[in-house]
Amino acid sequence: GRADVSPETRQRVLEAAAAMGYVPNQAGRSLRQGNTNAIGFMIELGADVNGGNDNFFMGVFDGVQSVLARHHLDLVVLPCPTGEDPAVYLQRMMARRLVDGLIISATHRKDTRIDMLTKMRIPFITLGRSNTPGDYPWIDLDFDGAARRAIDRLVSAGHSRIAVAVPSNDINLGFIFLDGYKAALARHGIAFDPSMVFRVPSSELGGYQLGHELLAMKDRPSAVILNYELLALGLYRQLGEAGLQAGRDLAVIGFRENPVSRYMSPRLTCFRLSLTGLGAAIGEALLATMPAYAEAYPLGRTQRIWPMELVPGESDGA
Repeated sequence: GRADVSPETRQRVLEAAAAMGYVPNQAGRSLRQGNTNAIGFMIELGADVNGGNDNFFMGVFDGVQSVLARHHLDLVVLPCPTGEDPAVYLQRMMARRLVDGLIISATHRKDTRIDMLTKMRIPFITLGRSNTPGDYPWIDLDFDGAARRAIDRLVSAGHSRIAVAVPSNDINLGFIFLDGYKAALARHGIAFDPSMVFRVPSSELGGYQLGHELLAMKDRPSAVILNYELLALGLYRQLGEAGLQAGRDLAVIGFRENPVSRYMSPRLTCFRLSLTGLGAAIGEALLATMPAYAEAYPLGRTQRIWPMELVPGESDGA
């Protein structure tokens, strides 16, 4: 790209490089330029955070990469192993200077990673809100709105004993979902009953456990809302083994529509969102905080709730 090289010479060099299979050494280039041209996306591999059959992050990655590709940036996935402290893992990754900016997910109510990245002055955005103080960018799914709309739908169908499933850890989305559930019950004049709250792992096994606990209740609820998509799979199986069916014996409203939920019988009532659109929004919001790209994305500091659309099915017809 040097201006003092003629087009003919440049073409000869490019042809020679292609013939010899030459690839620039990215490590050397990064050392010289002081950047990596890569953006990191940290996820946690624990079963309570990211189920093995969940396609959520693949869709989000696709959207993020579609934005990064405009600027010849690469997306690097940083998977925190099960059992390791996410803050310790992140600190180790940052010490290695693997990326120029970072996206972190599975935000906790008090998330030390946010404080760490702020002090290190590393551009970042969180997928999920946190109670951690600070003026940092985030985009989160509308967990509160999903809980409220699910309750509204069930109450309009005559239900008053409505259970809710939330994560068995301190991931902040569970608390937001539960707050929305409580607020919606109060709006309809229904007293909150702590026995209707079930804390289970966010996985198929968690859904199976949820079904077992529901069926063991003497005065069990007539409906349940789920805060994670894979819970419905385990719950359907437990109901089937007991000779029961969603939509007939127990009204069920799932969380996010995925390829599996579309073929569940009865068809699951759940919520739809654009994963690639979400990923693209995250990518643009992050680049807006980085001086080299801020002019292309004059968004300011993004703090946004991502909308979700209710998709009616037959699972909540009980």
